[in-house]
Amino acid sequence: MKCLPKSTRLMHQICTFFKEQHLKDVIVVSIGFLLLFTAYGGLQNLQSSLNVEEGLGVLSLSIIYGTLLLSSMFLPPIIIKTIGCKWAIVAAMCCYITYTVGNFYPSRYTLIPTAFILGLGGGPLWTSKSTYLTVIGNKYAEKAGKLGKDIVNQYFGIFFLIFQLSGVFGNLISSLIFGHNSTKVEILNSSAYAHCGAGDCPGAFTSNNSTESHHPAKILVYTLLAVYTGCGILAVALTAIFLGGQTTEDKNQSFCTTFLATFYHLRDKRQCLLIPLTMFVGLEVAFISSEYTKSYITCVLGIQFVGYVMICFGMSTSLCSLFFGKISQYTGRIALLTLAAAINIACIVALLLWKPLPNQFALFFVFSSLWGIADAIWQTQVNDNMHSSDGLGES
Repeated sequence: MKCLPKSTRLMHQICTFFKEQHLKDVIVVSIGFLLLFTAYGGLQNLQSSLNVEEGLGVLSLSIIYGTLLLSSMFLPPIIIKTIGCKWAIVAAMCCYITYTVGNFYPSRYTLIPTAFILGLGGGPLWTSKSTYLTVIGNKYAEKAGKLGKDIVNQYFGIFFLIFQLSGVFGNLISSLIFGHNSTKVEILNSSAYAHCGAGDCPGAFTSNNSTESHHPAKILVYTLLAVYTGCGILAVALTAIFLGGQTTEDKNQSFCTTFLATFYHLRDKRQCLLIPLTMFVGLEVAFISSEYTKSYITCVLGIQFVGYVMICFGMSTSLCSLFFGKISQYTGRIALLTLAAAINIACIVALLLWKPLPNQFALFFVFSSLWGIADAIWQTQVNDNMHSSDGLGES
C-alpha cells in the first residue's frame, strides 16, 4: 500500500470507508436529515411572511415547539422501544411532511393540526437519531477495540457536517423560486416603509402594507411547497430502504425510569440556572427566523430575499461554532457569553433605531451575520456546559 501513489491510496481509503456498513448508516441518516430539514428549515423561515393573516405562521411555529417540548419528555422511550430507532425516524419524518402539505392550503384547520403532528414527531426524531448513532458507534468501537466516545463523536461530527448544509439548500431553493416573482411592487417613496422594522405593528397597516405587496404569486408558492414535499418524501424513502435496523441500548429500561431521569436533573441547581439561558437561545433563534424575516427583510426587500439573508445567518453560525468551540478552552465561557450578550444587545438597540430602506441592502446581511456570531456562541457554550457539568452527563 505504501508504494502506491497518494491519489491511489486516497481512492482506496474512500472505497474502504463506504464498504463499512456502520459508516453507510451514518451517511444515510445524515443525508436523510439534510433532505428533511432542507424542506422544514426553509419553510420555517418563511412562515411569518407567507402566512401573515392572524399571525397564523408564527402561531403554527409556536405550536410546533410547544408540542415538541412535551413529546420530547413522553414519547421517545415508548416509540423507540416499540418500533426501534430506524422506524421511529421514518415515522417522525412523515410527521414533518404533513406540515409541508398543510401549507398548500394554509388555515387554522390545516396548519394547526399539522403543526401539532410535527411537534409530536420532533421529539422521537432527534432522540432516535442520537440513540441510533450512539448505538452503532459503540458497537463498532467494541468490535474495533477503540474508545466508544471517540467513535460516537466522529459519527456526530459527520452528521452535523452534512446536516448543517440544510440551512443553505433550503433557503437557496426558496430564494431562487421566489426570485421569479412577478407580483412584486416597487415602492420608491420611503414613507411607505415607515411601518417596517421596529415600527411593524400587526393589524395597524392593511391597505399599503409592503409585506402584502411583496407576497409571491400562488404558483410560485405551490412550486416551492412541491419541491419541499419531494425532499421530505425522498428523505423517508432513503431512510426506510437503506438504513440498517437498530434498537435502543437498553430494552429493559422502563418508561417510568426514563421519564423521571429527565426531571432528576432539576435537582442540580446548575441545571436550573441553565434553564433561562436555554430559553433565551430559543427566543433569539425565533426572533431571527420569524420577526426579522417578516418585519425587516420581507417588508422592505421582498420575500425572495429571505433565503439569501438567512443563508448568511446559517453560514455565520456554522463557521463561528467551529471557531468558538475551539477557542473556548483559552478564553473561558464567561468571556464568550459576555461577548454574545454584547452583540445581541447592540443588534437589538440598532434594530430598534434603524429605519430600513431598500437602498441599505448590505445592512440586512450585516445584522444576520452578527446575530449568527452570537447564536454560535450561545449554541456551543450552553450545550457544552450542559454536557461537561459534573453529574450532568449526556442524557
